[in-house]
Amino acid sequence: MVFYLTKLARVCVCGVFALGVFSAPLLGQEKPATDAKKGKEAGDSKEKKSETEKDPAKKESIVTTKHSIVIDGKTVAYEAMAGKLPIKDDAQKSKADMFFIAYTRSEVKELGQRPVTFCFNGGPGSSSVWLHLGMLGPKRIRFPDDATPLRAPYSLEENSLSLLDVTDLVFIDPVSTGYSRPADGEEKSQFHGYEEDLRSVGQFIHDWTTKYQRWLSPKFVLGESYGGVRAAGLSGYLQDRYYMELNGAIIVSGVINFQTLRFGGSNDLPYITFLPTYAATAWYHKVLPADLQSQSLEVVVKQAEEFANGRYAAALLKGTSLPAEEFRAVAELLSRYTGLSNSFVTKSKLRIDQDRFGKELLRSKSRTVGRFDSRYVGIDRDDAGAGYEYDASGAAIFGPFTATFNDYVRRELGFEEDRVYEILTGNVQPWSYKRFEGRYVDATETLRKAMTANPYLKVFLACGYYDLATPHFAMMNTTDHLLLEPALKNNIDYRFYEGGHMMYIYQPSMVKLREDLVKFYEKAVVPTAK
Repeated sequence: MVFYLTKLARVCVCGVFALGVFSAPLLGQEKPATDAKKGKEAGDSKEKKSETEKDPAKKESIVTTKHSIVIDGKTVAYEAMAGKLPIKDDAQKSKADMFFIAYTRSEVKELGQRPVTFCFNGGPGSSSVWLHLGMLGPKRIRFPDDATPLRAPYSLEENSLSLLDVTDLVFIDPVSTGYSRPADGEEKSQFHGYEEDLRSVGQFIHDWTTKYQRWLSPKFVLGESYGGVRAAGLSGYLQDRYYMELNGAIIVSGVINFQTLRFGGSNDLPYITFLPTYAATAWYHKVLPADLQSQSLEVVVKQAEEFANGRYAAALLKGTSLPAEEFRAVAELLSRYTGLSNSFVTKSKLRIDQDRFGKELLRSKSRTVGRFDSRYVGIDRDDAGAGYEYDASGAAIFGPFTATFNDYVRRELGFEEDRVYEILTGNVQPWSYKRFEGRYVDATETLRKAMTANPYLKVFLACGYYDLATPHFAMMNTTDHLLLEPALKNNIDYRFYEGGHMMYIYQPSMVKLREDLVKFYEKAVVPTAK
């Protein structure tokens, strides 16, 4: 899940997620469900033993605890491992220690039949806490479904919607995030970049798979936000470097091609890809014309997509050669689908970036809309200016995730660390995109090659209608330009949800997301004949 909020934040959060220019997380809270109580009754074991206790010569400290949880009406016993795995070069010199938390189902007789999923958020600079405690892990923080902030003190509940019944889960914190750090004397720059990141995260996946004897297990990567770029890159890197083929790549609110998101210069593509999300946001806040407002969200978004890809795209392509009459007609339609005044649209020359939209949509009500989740509203010092002061959705989630993780990792998982757990950090800057100098960062070709070389690789894309960090239409544009063979296009599964960058903090969407992912795993994993 991350990009950066405000000047730093708007460019970095994402992981919460991210992109070096984007971000993401979200919200909700209720009393623990009945399933959670059953999970407690089934019992968590406080017994723990670190690998350093077993063998003091080992440098890594990995603490294992035993637990159980009720998912889909069934008790799932599992082990939790929290600790650091050393990343070494060929000479066995330690280069970094990467922190991870892994959940593996207990008493599995045939590991070759048991999927394992490697999970990470984005940033760059984000830990994996958002996917961990928001969506996938056995414990989850709940936010209000009405997009209002939580009040401290915060708490976790049993996550009966976890995927732990379907797959083992390994949450990875890239170097400089979470508790992961370069080894003493090692330059952090060797980990901070597109290719550098793929090497270190790819090596972690290889080493973890080898250490815990999971080479025959069905393998998946699951990334959020900038984690989409990482997941696409890893699909190729793991094949090329280790001949490790994936069964699936799951991308939640992700980005693969930065051109679809980067406003500025002569790049008109983001104005097109953001438009359907503008329409969804305007619909949510009830500022569309009555005939549109009376229709369903899906119908409104579909109409906005058709306008964006058709008449609007053609108008932007013509630039100043667009006839005045056509300019006025397109401006009227743009105003209709965005909820913005015709005057504002006209003065913007039909080009409205995300900052301006977030400030302008509810300006008359002295409110702004969130970037990660446009359901959230903020209040600026005044109603002047072109952009908002802060992301209201980001402000609502960082505190709860930080507090609950720091308590959970110590109290329940038994892992002790004196350093700060870097939830989301700018310490990864500068981030190198050397391979892409002179052009936009784009991992689509890597993904295309991986899907072509491994025709069994399935891709699942989860997108939130209210995500103004990585809009759903941007991802659709990206996959349309993979130029895959028709048969391979069927390997891509799109799913859309009410909610923002972290659609899973909205309970109805979380329920639907789990249902969709369970079906995806069933398609991506074909049992081996005995």
